[in-house]
Parts: sequence; structure tokens; C-alpha cells
Amino acid sequence: MNSMFRRLVLAAACTIGAGAVLAFAEGGGDLVVFDWSGYEDPLLHAAYTAKNGAEPTFAFFGDEDEAFEKMRAGFKADIAHPCSQSVSKWRDAGMLQPLDTSRISGWKDLNPGIMAMKNLATTDDGKTWFMPFDWGNTALLYRTDNVTPQEAQSLRIFADPKFKGRVTIGDNVDDAYALASLVIGLKDWTGMTDQQFKDASDFLRQVHKNIRLYWTDSTDIDQAFSGNEVDLAWGWGQTLIAMTQQGVPIAMNRDTKEGMSTWVCGYVLMKDAPGKLDQAYDFLNAVNAPDVSKYMVTAFGYGHGNGAGMAAIDQKVLADRGYDDLGKFLDKTLFQQPVAPELKKRMIDEFEKIKAGY
Repeated sequence: MNSMFRRLVLAAACTIGAGAVLAFAEGGGDLVVFDWSGYEDPLLHAAYTAKNGAEPTFAFFGDEDEAFEKMRAGFKADIAHPCSQSVSKWRDAGMLQPLDTSRISGWKDLNPGIMAMKNLATTDDGKTWFMPFDWGNTALLYRTDNVTPQEAQSLRIFADPKFKGRVTIGDNVDDAYALASLVIGLKDWTGMTDQQFKDASDFLRQVHKNIRLYWTDSTDIDQAFSGNEVDLAWGWGQTLIAMTQQGVPIAMNRDTKEGMSTWVCGYVLMKDAPGKLDQAYDFLNAVNAPDVSKYMVTAFGYGHGNGAGMAAIDQKVLADRGYDDLGKFLDKTLFQQPVAPELKKRMIDEFEKIKAGY
């Protein structure tokens, strides 16, 4: 990254307010990607680096609400990586610019089932705001040496006093309320009533009594499992793969009595991005390349947005990950779709109280 652009990025970071810290992985290029930790993996955007001669610069966030507030406070990025429940909020706040899909190779190969999800990628005016990149689930992970398969049949295990100090869930309001919504029998949280909100929040307060830590990225949860600090986690497929490779006795139950949560995340183009637009589209082309699909599935445990790339993967590999049938994947799950702004604010405020012990 040239020195002038680095100063601009750091100056923007300084404007986000005291106590708010941005982590960077400097790559040398002008492009700034605001992302989840772990997605700076060079193998996810190899074509970008080959063309531009340098890695993008990555800045990281813990969840999309944190990212939203940092950008609203002045931090500038070219590209960001929100999930389905946040796209409309970011768009309505004027943070995004529409994508020129003619500049994205393989756009027609994006998974048609994901692209058809209402108000996700394209709005009624025909403008496109979101390129699906990864999709997966949040489900019950457990150490098989400390938890039996019979115990792990219900998500209510997270509140079982037997596991006091042995539980971790994400410091992520969407995943937290997805867990609580499932437990109270709610598969569509968009119509959550006041009583359901109270019941869900009460369950999270019970879980809080068992919490060892609220994890913020894959390193936190992986270290907690590998160090035998926790027995239970509400987490993602990446942890299952990482811990299995390390020999940690772990399993994921995607078929609990209450079900699991599903999500779709992807890349958006930020309005007034400080970098070069050509590089932004180079990045989008790189991460959408069909040869990224197998790496995404095998290394991260997630599905890839490029349907053509997914179709080329051995069906047994896809079936083992649960990604061989998108319709089946979404069936009987809570899909993290956008909720009304007032409900989202209630969730954010209440989750902060719960974590503080109130």
C-alpha cells in the first residue's frame, strides 16, 4: 500500500471513536476489504493478487452491527462482507453503491436458489447490491469425550447447569437470537412478538450463566475447544473442520430437535470507496471464480456462491458437508433474514445487557 493511502486509511480508523479498535492485515494494495477474520486467506482471491501484484488490505469486524457503526462513524472501505440480514440495512443507510454485474465474470453462475431469495441481491428497481459468496449454518458443536450424542439432541443443552463454565456462543447478536428463537420454537423471526422476544432473551440469560467466553472469531472458538476449555459451542462449520484436523474429539449436530440456523453472506461495493473501482471488480471476480468453490467447502466448511463451481465438486464431499441440496439445507431451519430496524435494535440492546449480567 502506498504511504499516502495508508495514512488515509489510518486517519479514517482514528475517526471511529475512542475504544473502537480496527485490526488490519496489510497486503500492499490500494484496495481495502472490510471482512470477517479468516477471509484474508490468499487462496480465496488468488486471481486478484496475480493480476495486481499485491494482496488487498483487510480490516476486520466481529459482527455486521459493529461494522455498520464503524463505517457510519467514518471508516472507509472499498468492499465489505455482510450477511443476508444486514444488506437492506446497509443499503437503506446509503452506504452501498449498486454492482455492475456485467463486470463480474460468472455472475450467471451464482446459485439460483440463493439469488431468488427475496430482496437479498436485487431490488424491485432492478439494481443489484450484493454478490453471494459463502453460505452455511450455525449449529451445535460439542466435544464427544465430554458430551454424549444423546445429550446433544437439544439446543436446550446450552442452559443445562451441568455445563456451567463450559459453553461458548458468538459475540454476535444475530447468531445469539437465532439460537434463542429456535429454542422457543420460532423458525421465522421477522414476526417475533413481544412475548417471544422476552422468552428468547430469558433463554439467553440462562445460557449466560454457563458461558466461558463469547467468541468473536474462529481463533477464539478453536482455541477454546483445543484447550479443552469448553464442551459446547454454537458455531460454524469451519471449527468442525479445523478441530477434526487437529485431532480434537468434536462433532456437529445439525439435526437437533429445534433445528439449526442458516445464513448467506457476500460482498458489497461501498459508496464513495477510497480505492480503485477496477481493483474492486478484480476482487469480486477472484472470489467468485469456480475454482474457489472446492477450497471453500473443504477448508472452510461453507458453501460457495458460484453454483457452477459447486456442481463440479464430488457429490459425496458436498453431502458430507450438507451442501448437496440447497432446498434441503434451508428446510426446517431459521434463515437469518432481515428483521425490522426497531426489532434489531431491541436485540442489540438486550444482548449487551445479557452479556453484562443484567
